[in-house]
Amino acid sequence: MNRVPISPPAIPVLSAVYKRPLWSVMIPVYNCNQFLKETLESVLCQLLPEGEMEIEVVDDASTDTDVEVLVKQVGKGRIKYYRQKENVGSLKNFETCIVRSKGELIHILHGDDLVRPGFYDKLGSLFNKYPEAGAAFCRYNCIDENGKSLYTKSPESKHDGILENWLFTIAERQHIQYAAIAVKREVYEKLGSFYGVNYGEDWEMWVRIAKHYPMAYTPAILADYRKHVNSISSNKYLTGQYLKDISFVTELIQNHLPSESKESILKKSRKYYASYGIKMAGNTWTALKDKQAVDAQIKHALTLYKGPWTYWLTAKLYFKLALSKLWHSVSQL
Repeated sequence: MNRVPISPPAIPVLSAVYKRPLWSVMIPVYNCNQFLKETLESVLCQLLPEGEMEIEVVDDASTDTDVEVLVKQVGKGRIKYYRQKENVGSLKNFETCIVRSKGELIHILHGDDLVRPGFYDKLGSLFNKYPEAGAAFCRYNCIDENGKSLYTKSPESKHDGILENWLFTIAERQHIQYAAIAVKREVYEKLGSFYGVNYGEDWEMWVRIAKHYPMAYTPAILADYRKHVNSISSNKYLTGQYLKDISFVTELIQNHLPSESKESILKKSRKYYASYGIKMAGNTWTALKDKQAVDAQIKHALTLYKGPWTYWLTAKLYFKLALSKLWHSVSQL
């Protein structure tokens, strides 16, 4: 089984015999027991009837708890449950979510993220007002494992509407999290599912959609994206693998851009993520004091982009590390 498809997996068109709900809330999970109950409750409290919204947990063979029992306890029959026969990896699990969905609009909500009251009503109204949109998304708040706010995403626009020149904006760097976006099923049917990498695969997808469709937006903060040490992305930070994945995604994104824009957007994107990688290396040192992890991230960051700014950031970080080690040595005297 290919856990990371090398091209977008095809999504079959639904048969016309289905009586379809408007929404499919598909919840991929893998070992996120401590957060799943809260995630499910955040959807249920929206109080959309079953005929209007299907809710299904798609379990990638979790081992931390009996997810089916938890779904039954929380959902009381309102939430469907499907378990993979074996662990297939995040991309194949997302593909399963899309294939199993019956709704016209698909929301892939990870089992550790949350929606706020009004999410589905608001995004549904955007699709009604802008029927040409292939996807609609909102601002989001980032929280930690305890639900504490870390930051709030800056707005893309002050008002609801179709975003202008969005392809070039989203191609430069990631602006959207899964929790904050809904996509028409027909869009996935036309463009296929996620592929290529396990980190940044959603960024490529949002660019792919922006190439073919307008995207609607609201600056209302209606979703919470959770960062925590057990998340899939966090496991790649210590080795710098996430920066290698981002580098690969920047090349994939080139396929969606007009030739006259490719070089400038690629340069901006790589410069931004090189700076981001150096910043994350600093965060790694602050949290873990792991010099090897810092070195790995710096190495991959400078592979993305070399220039006066990134060299300055690197020198500044290593000076900070040297001071930290010196202070520690002095304090031991």
